[in-house]
Amino acid sequence: QVQLVESGGGWVQPGGSLRLSCAASGNIASIYRQGWYRQAPGKQRELVARICSGSNTNYLDSVKGRFTISRDKAKNTVYLQMNSLTPEDTAVYYCNAEGRPSGSYWGQGTQVTVSS
Repeated sequence: QVQLVESGGGWVQPGGSLRLSCAASGNIASIYRQGWYRQAPGKQRELVARICSGSNTNYLDSVKGRFTISRDKAKNTVYLQMNSLTPEDTAVYYCNAEGRPSGSYWGQGTQVTVSS
């Protein structure tokens, strides 16, 4: 089992920045991929960014160049740096970890609100 705890959400004005953190505990060694998803009201959950064990990354097209996913292995923590935020980025952001052989784990979610 893997436990994920997110932090760093909040309210920010358009153009602002936030950094989300996701601290993992438990069977860390099983994790081979971690990512951030988001879900806005009335919309499906979507993948925002993902990082694999080899440090390959993938991003949702609309966040490329603005968001950066990174990992601190010593702290078992994955970050999502979000810059140039727009109201369209408003959503609940969820941390996800995929572990071998077939586990998929979720954090509790953290609200990000972008408005003036």
